[in-house]
Amino acid sequence: MAKFKPIDLPSGADNPLNAAVMNRDRDTLEMVAQAVKHQQTLLAFQPVVIAQDSGRVGFYEGLIRVMDDTGRIIPAKDFMPVVERAELGREIDVVALNMGLRTLHENPSVRISINMSARSIGYQRWMQTLNRWLKKDATVGERLILEITEGSAMDQPELVVDFMDRLSARGICFALDDFGAGYTALRYFKEFFFDVLKIDMQFCAGIADDPDTQVLTRAMIQIGHHFDMLVVGEGVERAEDVEMLMQLGVDCLQGYYFQAPQVRPGWLASERRKAGMRA
Repeated sequence: MAKFKPIDLPSGADNPLNAAVMNRDRDTLEMVAQAVKHQQTLLAFQPVVIAQDSGRVGFYEGLIRVMDDTGRIIPAKDFMPVVERAELGREIDVVALNMGLRTLHENPSVRISINMSARSIGYQRWMQTLNRWLKKDATVGERLILEITEGSAMDQPELVVDFMDRLSARGICFALDDFGAGYTALRYFKEFFFDVLKIDMQFCAGIADDPDTQVLTRAMIQIGHHFDMLVVGEGVERAEDVEMLMQLGVDCLQGYYFQAPQVRPGWLASERRKAGMRA
């Protein structure tokens, strides 16, 4: 009987699969870089509604989008995993912050959350953008929520704590995003200044059918409330999950069940101006 001989597969860049992934990532970086360079970026807004009164919006999350060379709108999930640890990730944070603050300035009745990475803390252009808008309109800081993912916050917790301490004094709020998706050293909850706790969608989607997830989510809600955080359930798409999360005690809800992210919501000042011009 012939003796089995293992096949030596190419490694690194010589591996066809690795080469394909590298080429895809390189194309993604180039696409995003061109979008930033030519200002082909925009925000899509998704409401975060009050759990006990879904007709009321607590705030809107501004989600970064870029357009490719065909004009297609590309959501963040399709490019952020590639760019977030590159220098381009910081540039995206600056772009998102600038668009968010402009929106707050032009729409004084809304609150908006904007995502950022802990890697942008200390990035000069990011802070310059914030300071420029605060100088122009001090009210934007009081209506700005900065969302930092659990994983990003845990990369450099001491740096995040100091950053939050300084900006909280200027009226800015903070949300801990995707809670439960990664590893959190709970001891930092005593030092963080998070105002909002957003429970990751993997716990919220299908929760009505999963008693184990219900127990875990109840514990996360209790942690958030103990530290005086507003607790948001993310990624809800079914009425039964909404009902269960309300029973467990969430304060707000976000997801396609209520509304998909919109790049031109009716409340946006630019859209109202366009409507007035058409009238």
